Amino acid sequence: MESQLHVTFLPFPTPGHMIPMIDTARLFAKHGVNVTIITTHANASTFQKAIDSDFNSGYSIKTHLIQFPSAQVCLPDGVENLKDGTSSEILGKIAQGIMMLQDQIEILFQDLQPDCIITDMTYPWTVESAAKLNIPRIYFYSSSYFSNCASYFVRKYRPHDNLVSDTQKFTVPCLPHTIEMTPLQLADWIRVKTSATGAFGAMFESEKRSFGTLYNSFHELESDYEKLGKTTIGIKSWSIGPVSAWINKDDDKGYTEKNIGKDQELVNWLNSKENESVLYVSFGSLTRLSHEQIAEIAHGLENSGHNFIWVVREKDKDDGEEGFLIDFEKRMKESKKGYIIWNWAPQLLILDHPATGGIVTHCGWNSILESLNSGLPMITWPIFAEQFYNEKLLVDVLKIGVAVGSKVNQFWLSIGEEVVVRREEIVKAVEILMGNGQVSKEMRMRAKKLGDAAKKTIEEGGDSYNNLIQLIDELKSLKIARELEKTRLDN
Repeated sequence: MESQLHVTFLPFPTPGHMIPMIDTARLFAKHGVNVTIITTHANASTFQKAIDSDFNSGYSIKTHLIQFPSAQVCLPDGVENLKDGTSSEILGKIAQGIMMLQDQIEILFQDLQPDCIITDMTYPWTVESAAKLNIPRIYFYSSSYFSNCASYFVRKYRPHDNLVSDTQKFTVPCLPHTIEMTPLQLADWIRVKTSATGAFGAMFESEKRSFGTLYNSFHELESDYEKLGKTTIGIKSWSIGPVSAWINKDDDKGYTEKNIGKDQELVNWLNSKENESVLYVSFGSLTRLSHEQIAEIAHGLENSGHNFIWVVREKDKDDGEEGFLIDFEKRMKESKKGYIIWNWAPQLLILDHPATGGIVTHCGWNSILESLNSGLPMITWPIFAEQFYNEKLLVDVLKIGVAVGSKVNQFWLSIGEEVVVRREEIVKAVEILMGNGQVSKEMRMRAKKLGDAAKKTIEEGGDSYNNLIQLIDELKSLKIARELEKTRLDN
């Protein structure tokens, strides 16, 4: 009998989903599992270096490439990830291309004959693929237990349906904490039937039919909701996060004098600041902000009087008014109050620096976990998807977040009136988080405590560590049982 467990991972091509799944695949390999990751060429290029390095260190891990149907969906070569969607038309084509991969992937599953498939939530059809192979399919959920539970009860009881207006508050039913939201903070496919409503329905349906759900979270962070997911909703799950901290703990990610290189200027700037005096502002890889919103952020940060580092996307400066940001950057250089980074920022270096005291986040789960790992409180500025639920977890449950007042759940491509968060609201939130008040001190203490818990949970004997070992053991037992059954039937 083939004794090594073989697990195939199928990530979804957008950074928020792909990064934690690749980290998880690498963790499985580091714990003795034979791992195959299925992805397309352009997507593989973003993480292949790490996989090669693991493979060269003796771990059994490889990437299996499939061809993205660029020509068929009329896309240029290399545009294979949602982050490359600069318009709704291109985004639609990328999504269509991803859907067209199903047949290739089905055939691959048959060829690879894995013992288990771990697939992103966005591929509901993999439940059938696993059933055909008589193996477990694990549903990979790249966000919080809290968001999955809240979304489940909102879909089940629809508390938002009979309200007088879209801005009226309702309470999310069945949760251990009182959580109030408005219909505008829900994704549009929940509020009204859209083309996406059916697709999401199929995803959640497939979770119930899976062997269980894998979460990039940890027990100490959301134990109430971990329990709720397992009991009330009744879905088996394993929390094995924070996976990025776990995988980076083993990688030599330390910033030494030698490899700081191009970030030297940034490090010098940070070194010149007092401890916990810098606010880091970053909106993740999918967010696009309007010129009006960018201007409000700039004025809000400047008027707050606090030090800040702001990551701005090149794409955001092209409203024929790019002069505004260039002037702003010049002014900040002179006052030494602000530091602008264009496009890509060495996020872990910034978060771990003693001068950094907080972060403005779009409430994407990966960013939240990275901030938590560094023990930092947050200003919450959710934009779309499940980010508004994550905000409630940070502000109302964990009490380590200050809401900036973002009111409408809207993907950046949606046609609709943009609701801008004003500079006054930004100044107010920065003042609460970065000021010397009692609220800020208590938030900092709670965030540091969670940061310590995040580090402990992935050490040997910690909750996340034990959950991963237990899951791997369970999959091994299933494999042995299947092989014995097959031997019995063959004789």
